[in-house]
Amino acid sequence: MSKFISTTKLEKIYKKMADNLEEVQTKFDQPLTLTEKIIFTHLYDQQFDLESVKRGETELALAPDRVAMQDATAQMAVLQFISTNVPKVKKPTSVHCDHLIAAIKGGDQDLEKAKQVNNEVYRFLESAAKKYGIDYWEPGSGIIHQIILENYAFSGGLLIGTDSHTPTAGGLGMLAIGVGGADAVDVMTDQPWWLKMPKIVGVKLTGELKGWASAKDVILYICGKLTVKGGTGKVLEYFGPGAESLSATGKATITNMGAEVGATSSIFPFDESMKRYLKATDRKAVADLMERNKKLLEADDRVKENPNNYYDQVIEIDLAQIEPAFNGPDTPDAYHRISEIKQDIKKLNLPEKTSAALIGSCTNSSYEDFQRIASVAKSAKEQGLSQVKTRLLISPGSTQIAQTLADEGVFDLLEKMGAVILTNSCGPCIGQWERGEIPIQEKQTIVTTFNRNFKQRNDGREETYAFLASAEMTFATALAGRITFDPTKDKLTNDQGEEIELKISTQEHDVPKQGFSQTQLGYEPPAEDGSDLTVDVDFDSDRIQLLEPFNKWNLKKDFKDLPILLKVKGKCTTDHISPAGKWLKYRGHLDNISQNMYSGALNLFNGKVGMGINVLNDQEKEFHQIARDYKKQGIGWVVVADENYGEGSSREHAAMEPRFLGATSILAKSFARIAETNLKKQGILPLWLENEQDYERFKEKDRITVLNLQELEPNKTVKVRIEHQDGEVEEITTQHTLSPEQIEWIKQGSALNKAAKDLKQAQ
Repeated sequence: MSKFISTTKLEKIYKKMADNLEEVQTKFDQPLTLTEKIIFTHLYDQQFDLESVKRGETELALAPDRVAMQDATAQMAVLQFISTNVPKVKKPTSVHCDHLIAAIKGGDQDLEKAKQVNNEVYRFLESAAKKYGIDYWEPGSGIIHQIILENYAFSGGLLIGTDSHTPTAGGLGMLAIGVGGADAVDVMTDQPWWLKMPKIVGVKLTGELKGWASAKDVILYICGKLTVKGGTGKVLEYFGPGAESLSATGKATITNMGAEVGATSSIFPFDESMKRYLKATDRKAVADLMERNKKLLEADDRVKENPNNYYDQVIEIDLAQIEPAFNGPDTPDAYHRISEIKQDIKKLNLPEKTSAALIGSCTNSSYEDFQRIASVAKSAKEQGLSQVKTRLLISPGSTQIAQTLADEGVFDLLEKMGAVILTNSCGPCIGQWERGEIPIQEKQTIVTTFNRNFKQRNDGREETYAFLASAEMTFATALAGRITFDPTKDKLTNDQGEEIELKISTQEHDVPKQGFSQTQLGYEPPAEDGSDLTVDVDFDSDRIQLLEPFNKWNLKKDFKDLPILLKVKGKCTTDHISPAGKWLKYRGHLDNISQNMYSGALNLFNGKVGMGINVLNDQEKEFHQIARDYKKQGIGWVVVADENYGEGSSREHAAMEPRFLGATSILAKSFARIAETNLKKQGILPLWLENEQDYERFKEKDRITVLNLQELEPNKTVKVRIEHQDGEVEEITTQHTLSPEQIEWIKQGSALNKAAKDLKQAQ
């Protein structure tokens, strides 16, 4: 039996799935996709009328199996959970300390510094985990999604996690969905968790990858094809013979980056590669149980035979045609084939020389990734090329992976070639990177194995242009010192001045032949009975601040005559709204972190980033300063935004900060899924401009009134009045996606306010 998965409980889950599916099939009278099987067997109320379900429309109340949180988002989620006064989590929950460790010097030194700098945050999370029945993974134990994959994931399960890359677990057949902390609290307190029934895209894979092409290149291609909005409200469900040719960790790389097209989740059906991975990670009994229930863990045969009849869209990809690629800069959907990168870099007017190569992150830090790198490193070494030409930083996915690679001599090989081995954590991927080695310059190119490359995300520098690639391609660029190197046909010069051709082995194992090395995992179990334990919070702390409930809205007064804080021009990702990097240290202190609110957003009114005009006194200030002044005077405010507002991370701080400082509504051309849900959860009204051209109507000193909110209903338009400074008044129409449940969140001032009310009534 796995240490973290009870086969007895899993057997009951599969028995329940089988029984429920039998009933579902009689109601539906049609074959089911894998996504439908998981969703329909995780309904909070199994008596729900499934015949009324419409993809892309119906709101479903679900009961997930598990909650996962990383330390940056867990702080606010745990604080919200504490405010419910529920004595212990009612669903299995884990906290993983992977986000707060900065990459400075490497390995042990960085870990020790992180433990000192973040001591009170770790004490808070560990003490809360002990008290409330939560598994705690200490700093340095590994990246949340790798830990989930190695220990907790199982096919057919439903997982929510307070990180947008939670879908990584789809590589093991789990429907895993990124959410905000308030959603996690719903599940932790055993309340319904609401999800709009997603549309389902079938991705049929045929053929096999060749040579330098990898699973990362598959998802880079898909990002280019679908764009950052193309997966919104959808699950990408992979199937076909090509899917079976991919390893479990390769599948996880693909499902991880489904977040970059806005997908709700991505998933693969159970197969032999998953079975192999489960056995290698001490879950043989789990693998055997899954194999016996294989029919539950894949789409029905008729779906696979006639996919166009059962998926909302079908995409076919021949893996044999996939090329190595680079995506970037500034957006993960800017796709460049390796055969085109030389001309594309010239068109972009970027330096072909790379200033850094970064390998790791939740996307590419598996044992298999490092084996592929090692094969290239051995090829170079054997041919007399002994050193990389670019600064190379490597972040392993977990202690288990790191110890195995160390024992096999892989780290020794890479370090001798110039690599710096960092801690088992996210590091530069989420802005935890102190780049002291390079002076600020006009432009620089970096290559990473990460999943995002928004401006300033990795090192906080405007002049850094980041490209996403596979682990082996990133390593090849480090050996060459330039992004334009094509290892499929270009040659390098070795230490003796001779031309050599790099080779990559496609025979490397996705799991260790002898199994993973035994090591201390960094896991701390919760107390059997935490009722007498206390949570460690220093009330004078500038890192942790207990929460006060948000005010309940007065729908007649609070949405009337509101100033516009800013009109965002172009992208407004969560990195623009609430940057990470240096601000991660304040993720548990709402007042302090609110100082970064919209600090990366470009204000169309004045052409400046992070700055606006206080319409009460015409003073130019940072957005948080203006908002605080409005709040002090009892004035709410709105934001007007462009397309796909809130693209990127699941961080609910991007909703909590505006709510804390007085935001009432965001008016945008469109919203990213998680961001829109987070706004609703915190009591902010997200309104979609029915006519996108209405974006042009808003001027700097306008006053906005949202009309007739007392009559707010699902699928009913909302009128918005714009009163210009010259006295002219316009009225526009907006849409919303609020369900009856979510309308109550708005009326109560937040979902947490409603939950507290419901829990109190239940007692």
